[in-house]
Amino acid sequence: MLAPDPPPGSLPLPGLVWGFRIAPDGRAEEIDAEAPVDAGGDDGFLWLHFNLADTRCNAFLKTLAFPPEAVEALVGPDTHQQLQAETGCVYGVIADLSRTFEGVTDDIALLHFAMTDRLLVSARRRPLNAVDAVRWTLRRGQKVSSTAALLELIVDQVAAAIDRLADDIALHMDRIEERILDGGRSDDRQSLGVFRRTTVRLHRQLTGLRVLFHRLEAQEPDELGPALALDSARLSQRLDGLDQEIEALRERARMLQDEISGQVAEETNRNLRVLSIVTILFLPPTLIAGFFGMNLPGMPYAENHAGFWDGVVVALLSSAAVYGLLRWLGLTGGRG
Repeated sequence: MLAPDPPPGSLPLPGLVWGFRIAPDGRAEEIDAEAPVDAGGDDGFLWLHFNLADTRCNAFLKTLAFPPEAVEALVGPDTHQQLQAETGCVYGVIADLSRTFEGVTDDIALLHFAMTDRLLVSARRRPLNAVDAVRWTLRRGQKVSSTAALLELIVDQVAAAIDRLADDIALHMDRIEERILDGGRSDDRQSLGVFRRTTVRLHRQLTGLRVLFHRLEAQEPDELGPALALDSARLSQRLDGLDQEIEALRERARMLQDEISGQVAEETNRNLRVLSIVTILFLPPTLIAGFFGMNLPGMPYAENHAGFWDGVVVALLSSAAVYGLLRWLGLTGGRG
């Protein structure tokens, strides 16, 4: 399946991140990525994982003896998910969570792959979580019986990572909800906005992946054979349940955002109410002070040495009268 130019086993494969040789009994032996890869042998199969960011990698992958559509799926741009099955070959592009040195992120990246019964070639432009998890699983002794079983293991790891991310989001939402129910002021709208965006992206990718496996389940050709036959029904069922969980989290994040927005609006209205009442209470004294400040003949208490205090009493009485009127009208929260 590897192209004869350059001859197999003569040079290291350009852009190879890692590789495994799977024995007939399912045991995996890791291949040195810096050493030449021997594609010979009559038993077992190979898994080769490439870095598409290596400019030499694209040219090499185009020389592999896959159908032209499969080669295009391997080296094509990261645009959308796809999954196709032809006689003797399964290929496509599926979504995965990217990873950094710190761990798994919530960013979506794409895994390109093409496989026959003897070879699974996968490729990516950014480090991915699922293939790395499968790599460590094989190192710990996990056995895989075929290339189809290996691809299923990768998809299972995609689902497991999204499930863990969903659990983490749900835990954060539980804490936010507790703060809301405790009646304390919550400033978690920004966090909920991030959760909503994350769940929207995950839902979009899961929906696409579900559709692909449902379609493959209905159209998978019988000529593929057991080594290439994916358990599409099981994978579809797991992805369906996971997508429902993500959709529920998205709706929950929206409801919590609405709840916090309602609390903020209620607090704003309460503050405006207090400000309005204070303004109304100070309006009569302001008018009275304005009248007394006109300094015109005939002003009350102008000749009285205690006139200032009389004016203060009148101002306070006017505020008290207005406050009593507001209470009688039920505008202060008291009884009318």
